[in-house]
Amino acid sequence: MGTLSGMTGFARASTGTAGGELSAEARSVNGRGLDIRLRLPDGMAHLEAEARARIKAAFDRGSVSVTVSVDKVSGAESAIHVDQARLRALALAGRDLVDEGLATAPRIDGLLALRGVLISEDAAAGNAAATEEADTALLAVLDEVTLALKAARQAEGAQLKTILESQISEIEALKIQAANHPAASIEAIRDRLKQKIDDLLPGGIDPDRLAQEAALMAVKADTREEIDRLTGHVEAARTLLAGGSPCGRKLDFLAQEFNREVNTLCSKASDRGLTEIGLAMKHVVDQFREQVQNLE
Repeated sequence: MGTLSGMTGFARASTGTAGGELSAEARSVNGRGLDIRLRLPDGMAHLEAEARARIKAAFDRGSVSVTVSVDKVSGAESAIHVDQARLRALALAGRDLVDEGLATAPRIDGLLALRGVLISEDAAAGNAAATEEADTALLAVLDEVTLALKAARQAEGAQLKTILESQISEIEALKIQAANHPAASIEAIRDRLKQKIDDLLPGGIDPDRLAQEAALMAVKADTREEIDRLTGHVEAARTLLAGGSPCGRKLDFLAQEFNREVNTLCSKASDRGLTEIGLAMKHVVDQFREQVQNLE
């Protein structure tokens, strides 16, 4: 049995370092694909590619936002260094545009806000040991918050699984009612046709002609194909849920197929009772598709 995961969750993690308290917050909401928004402390931009790769490995869908920050201890405020070479290069990069009047000269505060301009003093001084220790701590807290967010999404998935399984069972029960409804039989169709003819033509109609017309109507009103497809869709939905995430996109497509068959069933129904069953099934299918949108 696979684990089902939702796309909504929130998590926090923190750890102490020599430079201060390292904290991470992660939140996730629904998304068609995987959208990662990552914010790292100043001076740690060199870890962005690795951090994104670790988050991507943990999730398949959803809009995931992760923020890692450092609450510095007293006396550690000077641990940030300005990369003068990078700052100068950025300042000169647009000089031609400024000279041509196509842009305004950049402000120092704007340049300092760009990634890579501010780096840790240990990195600037070539202190490999201290830099490695800081990098290891950041990736560790990132892994911890990612794992916690994954657990939160799986908790939502467990709740969704209960709801979806109940809805699938309800669809199946309504499908059985439709299949066994007496109005779908050729005898019922013949009786309804005969009643209409008797109302319109008091003299009646030839029995052979009546049987022929009833047979033609029965072919048009035959719902066995839709019932068989609904049976297959129910089995497929249960298999996908049992397999776990990621299955949201496949279940969303399956919900559309459910809706297609139910619509055809309703269009073929020539009896009020059968129509009511079809409409009830359509209502459950709509609820099913709405819940599926929350699945990874």
